[in-house]
Order: sequence, then structure tokens, then C-alpha cells
Amino acid sequence: MTTTQQGLSFLKGHGTENDFVIVPDADGLLELSPAAVARLCDRRAGVGGDGLLRVVRSAAHPEAAGMAGEAEWFMDYRNSDGSVAEMCGNGVRVFARYLQRAGLAGAGDLAVATRAGVRRVRIAKTDADGTLGEITVGMGRAVLPEGEVTVTVDGRSWPARNVNMGNPHAVAFVGSLDDAGTLYTAPAVTPAAAYPTGVNAEFVVDRGERHVALRVHERGSGETRSCGTGACAVMVAAARRDGADPAVTGRPVTYTVDVPGGRLVITEGADGEIEMTGPAVIVAEGVVDAAWWDAPSA
Repeated sequence: MTTTQQGLSFLKGHGTENDFVIVPDADGLLELSPAAVARLCDRRAGVGGDGLLRVVRSAAHPEAAGMAGEAEWFMDYRNSDGSVAEMCGNGVRVFARYLQRAGLAGAGDLAVATRAGVRRVRIAKTDADGTLGEITVGMGRAVLPEGEVTVTVDGRSWPARNVNMGNPHAVAFVGSLDDAGTLYTAPAVTPAAAYPTGVNAEFVVDRGERHVALRVHERGSGETRSCGTGACAVMVAAARRDGADPAVTGRPVTYTVDVPGGRLVITEGADGEIEMTGPAVIVAEGVVDAAWWDAPSA
């Protein structure tokens, strides 16, 4: 870890334009308060990002030590407002890309510890022309809690599917993506008891056979250009709406999911395991000025 006297080392990356500040802290020595995370993620006064990925050895973090035997590295993910989140699918791909860039992982299989458990990652080989291969993340199984959920924007309401991907989602199928409004503030989701820790809300339209598009409001971040767990939740909700359930048919089902920042491919297997494939890019590396980092928050 870089000391505060030298400044704070960071990288910037994105997965389908869901962007993150990446902070290497292998030995878990850095204190990152919610206020500090929010300052770093501020798009006008900081580095800017939808969230922050702290890269810590699992053995060095109390929340991940129990997973150290399966996964050397823990993704300590924070939302842009500084709050802690269980999981971020795009973030896992960017996290894996960082490990590859840093020489801590290569093409092939990798395990990453998250607050939602260990996620299996596969980094495709780099092409002969130097193009980095896409990254596939095992996202676990979806949980579909029972009970009706409603999402409301600007006085209009839609029924939504409650899907949990290690974090909570409300998936609403709408006539137009414009129906989601500005998404500056969180849509109203009822009943509140269905989501005691808040919710990510997805608005979905059809683009073709097993092809959908979405907009999303992520709790703690606002509207983002992409949400990996959200894309998986949408895929499961769309498949069930379309009568496709791999656990029943014994056959995997794949959907293409367009997000504002690009395209993801989501597959649910007969065992219920979900895989997400998409790009991940590191775009910058630098050092936060020590004086700025040490300055008290306003």
C-alpha cells in the first residue's frame, strides 16, 4: 500500500462503462471511511466512479478470512456514497482485469472472494493482436422471493419481479426505457419490507428473441451505465416470464442483455448457476495528491 505521505495509488477501470476507482491494498492496512470513498468517487471533485474496489488479500480482511483457502483475493466493494455492498458483477470483472494487469493472475480460472461468497472467474486468452479476452464470472444462483412487488416512477407503477443475486433487485418490464424517468432519485418500491436494506431497480424492454435492454438505478449510486448483478437478475426474470427454467427443462438458457454502456451475455445452467460474460478495461493509473487525501472532508 502507498502511504499517505506519498499519496494514494489508484487505477480507474470499467466494465460496460460501469466505472470504478481501484485501490490496491494487499495487506489491508488502509482505512477507507465512507466519507473517503465518497470523495474518491466524486465525479467533480475526486477521481470519479460508480463505486470503489479495494484489492485486499482475503487472509488480511476479517470479512474474507474464512474464504482465504478458496480465494487469495477479496473484492472489498463500496458504492459511490461510501456504503458497503455485497456484490458487483461488473466490478468482479474489472477486479480480475486488475489482477491480470498486476501479474497476480493470468488467463484461465480465478477465484475472487466477495461479501456474497466466492465467485469463479475465467479470463479468456489475449488475442494475437493484443486484444484482451472477455471475462466470465460465475454469479451464483438467483433467489426468487415470493410476494408481489411494485415499482413506481412519476406516478406510474409496474409490477416487478423480486430477484436476489447476492444483492436485491426489483425487475420491471416496461414499454419504453424512457418510462424510468431521469433516475436521479431512487424509484419507489413497495412493499418496503421486501427490501429492508434497499434495492437496485431495473427497467426492461424487449429487443428480440432472448434479447433485452435495461436501465438501472443502483442503490447508493444512482443510475449507472451498467449493472452486472442487475443484468443477471433481468435475465432470470425475463426467462421465467418467457417460460424458460433450466431447472425444469434441463437445458441452459442464454440471453443477450444490452445496458447503456455495452452488452453482456448471461447464461443460466441446468444447475441454476449463472455466468456473465463481458469486457473489462483498465483506463488509467495514478496517485491521488497527498495533501488532498489528508485534507479533512468538507
